[in-house]
Amino acid sequence: MLKQLSFRLIVFSLFVILVSAACGKGSGGSGGGGVTPTPPTPPTPTEENIVFTYDIDPGSNIYAALGTTQEVKITVTSKMPTAGVITDIVVKKDSDGSVVSSSTLAASTMVPINGMISNLATNVVCTATITLKSATTATNTATKTFKIAKK
Repeated sequence: MLKQLSFRLIVFSLFVILVSAACGKGSGGSGGGGVTPTPPTPPTPTEENIVFTYDIDPGSNIYAALGTTQEVKITVTSKMPTAGVITDIVVKKDSDGSVVSSSTLAASTMVPINGMISNLATNVVCTATITLKSATTATNTATKTFKIAKK
């Protein structure tokens, strides 16, 4: 009888050791039966709203361009979006709204951004509209306008 009790005790001990060893294995030692927990998804970084300046300062008047073309340097003063900004420059005649010049500059992360206004006619007042758009977030845009005419 003592032999039978010792044999059962040994078998039970081996069973407990095997079950303990099996539960201790798995990924990360979580004791979850080998199920790997999913790491939390990192939050999507949000971009700062685009803020910019340009070097043409007409004040409250009309900027007097000296030629048929006028360079404009645009500086992003907010944190630059990771993929950069796309720049649109559209110039329209105030008299009839027709487009004088239009250009779209590819996404850029470098400042200043050098744009060009062209086809200015003498004493023809135009409105220039500069729009910067994030290359990754379509809703992140900023727009500024000013008046310009060739002197």
